[in-house]
Amino acid sequence: MSQRYEDEDVMHGDLRQPEIVDRLLHGIDVLVHMAGTSVEKPLPEIIENNLVALHQVYEGARRQSVRRIIFASSNHAFGMHRVESMLEQNAPYRPDGFYGLSKMWGEGLARLYWDKHGIESVCLRIGSAEKVPVNRRHLSTWLGPEDLIHLIERSIEAPNVGYAEVWGISNNTRAYWNVKAPNVIGYQPQQNAEEWAFAVENIEAHPDPLASQYQGGAFVVNDYSRAEQTSESYR
Repeated sequence: MSQRYEDEDVMHGDLRQPEIVDRLLHGIDVLVHMAGTSVEKPLPEIIENNLVALHQVYEGARRQSVRRIIFASSNHAFGMHRVESMLEQNAPYRPDGFYGLSKMWGEGLARLYWDKHGIESVCLRIGSAEKVPVNRRHLSTWLGPEDLIHLIERSIEAPNVGYAEVWGISNNTRAYWNVKAPNVIGYQPQQNAEEWAFAVENIEAHPDPLASQYQGGAFVVNDYSRAEQTSESYR
């Protein structure tokens, strides 16, 4: 049984239904939104849970005057970048599947609702949120528990964020994304996956060698049919 806290309310419902969203958001100032399909699934499921539901959440935020939404985006919106690349915040989207595509769309929706309706959003491009790294890829993408808490706290407490995107990883030596660059919420991760390198650097995220070539790892392998190109112009 999960731990319960004083003044905690628990509610169950379908976020695609406006009446459920209104009940959830009534009297709420900041929403931490981490619901939805979190792995690669067929497009119809992704559309319902990650697009339709997210749209209803933002519409509910308009009706209920929610000030800020913290949106769980994903590194998989960039998964088709090769592992040799170090990405800045303004890196071009390169989703590695329908899940990553939905997060790219979600960031666009968040941008739209700030520009047109004044609802603030912090889009957290979450890497691999695990207790400890369990494979080589995690040495680049890991988000440790302490840093995750710090990330959420800063997303809630930072003033006047407008629309913001933040890489959601720890201070990893082998990071694919430049987490050292300043960000508007003041997130400063302290954990480092390198502490576990001796135990996991020989463990592949997926047996297909394709997974080790792209930042998305195992997500890249799913439904991949393109013949590999050698020219940089195709990358």
